[in-house]
Amino acid sequence: MQNAKNGYSRRKFIFKTVGGAAAAGLLGKAGLPLAGQSAKVTAATTQAEKSPITRVLGRTGIRVPIVSMGVMNADNPALVRRSFEMGIRLFDTAWTYQRGRNEEMVGSVIKELKAREQVVIATKVPPPRPEMMDQMGDKLIEQEFLARLDQSLARLQTDFVDILYIHNVSDPATLRRPGLLSAIGKAKKTNKARFVGFSTHRGMTECLEASVLDGRFDVILTVINYSMHDDKALLAAMSKAAKAGIGLVAMKTQCKQAWYREAMPDELKPFYEGTIWHAALLKWALRLESVTTAVPGYTAFDQLETDWPVAFGLEYTPDEVKFLSDHGVRLALSHACRQCGGCVASCPSGADVPSLVRAHMYAADYGNFSEMRRALDEIPAGRGLEACAGCGECAAACVRGVKIARRLDELKSIFA
Repeated sequence: MQNAKNGYSRRKFIFKTVGGAAAAGLLGKAGLPLAGQSAKVTAATTQAEKSPITRVLGRTGIRVPIVSMGVMNADNPALVRRSFEMGIRLFDTAWTYQRGRNEEMVGSVIKELKAREQVVIATKVPPPRPEMMDQMGDKLIEQEFLARLDQSLARLQTDFVDILYIHNVSDPATLRRPGLLSAIGKAKKTNKARFVGFSTHRGMTECLEASVLDGRFDVILTVINYSMHDDKALLAAMSKAAKAGIGLVAMKTQCKQAWYREAMPDELKPFYEGTIWHAALLKWALRLESVTTAVPGYTAFDQLETDWPVAFGLEYTPDEVKFLSDHGVRLALSHACRQCGGCVASCPSGADVPSLVRAHMYAADYGNFSEMRRALDEIPAGRGLEACAGCGECAAACVRGVKIARRLDELKSIFA
């Protein structure tokens, strides 16, 4: 797939980023297992120079490369186009991203490439907030969800999406809402969605376990990264879901939060001058046997050149082994917010601290103020930043050491 503008072909790209590294011995035999992982790596890695590793997405039967594209923060159509040219086939977007412009960009590029039959499009439609659903009634919930799906299809310039997610589910009770279940059922019945599922950033373990019992969800997009390497309950729930035939897609794999700035010892900071940590963290997530593919949210061509080669071999380089095994790295990662909710009770004002920290992440670490605004808008009245207004000193505390007060102060400064 040759680009006439710069003559940079897929074959040259693979040779430069994968073949050359292998020749230098950097992708050698350092694939040792780490916490929560098996040493087993698919045999496709032995053909790293030829084609990317692919896996089947649960019972959907869809086979995709293990590295996909999370489009949320991207706003350059050329980056989506280059991703397709490199071999990426699953593109993840949402009704909310960039107020619909993200879906429009994906749809325009896929149409221009005439590649609809070659790609897997996943989008996410948000349900009404729980307090609103309590007032709306099932029929209105269903109608609003399907209306939003129709808007997504129009933006994407397609008659159907391959994967339709209920966006941002944090409570298993949401998965039992008759109006939502009816909506996704109708989406499949009318061929507007081939497969259905949900995304989850919080309460992942409980939501995954509920999905296994329910049996109607085909795919789940879940947060999983190396900061959760010791979360045995989450890892077990993921394994159980995968064994039940649910395809698991990993997001936020590179854990782009402030932990590496706040807690990293000076002697380890050289890790962040290059690309070691990006590749190492992505490989860790993809070496989990329950995970089919990951959707790293890269926004630049150099980030694509770091993430995509991971699809051709999951063996760790010696530097990546050093990074992941270092006690200082694991200690610093303890400062990554897991959205566990353990901090909520410590706030005397009743603020939804996990959601506020998540909003901070979108602004400070992703530079995505649209998603920050959406995350804030989803917080129930009285539990957002307004709950922090009268506090002289933040009392919210994290058992893992996340610097909550600092993050909320930075979030409040945006609105000062």
